[in-house]
Amino acid sequence: MHDEHDHDNPWRQRWREGRIGFHQDAAHPALVRYWPTLGVAPRAKVLVPLCGKSLDMRWLARAGHPVLGVELAPEAVEQFTAQSQEGVSRYRLPGFEVTRQGTIELWCGDFFHLHIHQAFELGAFFDRAALIALPPATRQRYAFHLAQLVPPGVEGLLIGVTHENDGEGPPYSVRGKEIEALFERNFAVTCLEETGPDARGVAEQVWRLTRRGPK
Repeated sequence: MHDEHDHDNPWRQRWREGRIGFHQDAAHPALVRYWPTLGVAPRAKVLVPLCGKSLDMRWLARAGHPVLGVELAPEAVEQFTAQSQEGVSRYRLPGFEVTRQGTIELWCGDFFHLHIHQAFELGAFFDRAALIALPPATRQRYAFHLAQLVPPGVEGLLIGVTHENDGEGPPYSVRGKEIEALFERNFAVTCLEETGPDARGVAEQVWRLTRRGPK
């Protein structure tokens, strides 16, 4: 069984060395464009797996959502909270060091150790950089674990990336057919948008995922 810690060292090394070219200095345009089209309740809690220091979490908080971000690298958590003057509180839960700032909770630890009884009351999710951060052997486990955490009817957005060198990453290139194969057992999967390759040969896809109910 693969674990998120299989790639702990190189990922942590990227944060320590500041090699985080995957980080963006604004909320993702697809989040701003498509989030209002989902059927997410106004104050629903949003899960953001492998969240890094993404400003998407601040956008979601300003939109009225409590946020539960899960991140392996403590450097990312510290850099995120340093972006704001708002006060910070810290506490410990089994398997996680939790940092709270406003309505955003950052759980520092292994996403695969997050249990459903800890992630209660989740009403939506946003995956901007989780699936594409994982090597192929771990993606099936991720898709299954996400399905275990969110109740039927819960919706979310997932950002996929494809690039010319499929084997390189993170972020890894994950083709649309793989995304459908990974999630369609437990989610209704719809591609909302696909952008053409940019100057680096990188294309993005925006996916809407809706958790299916019991069959």
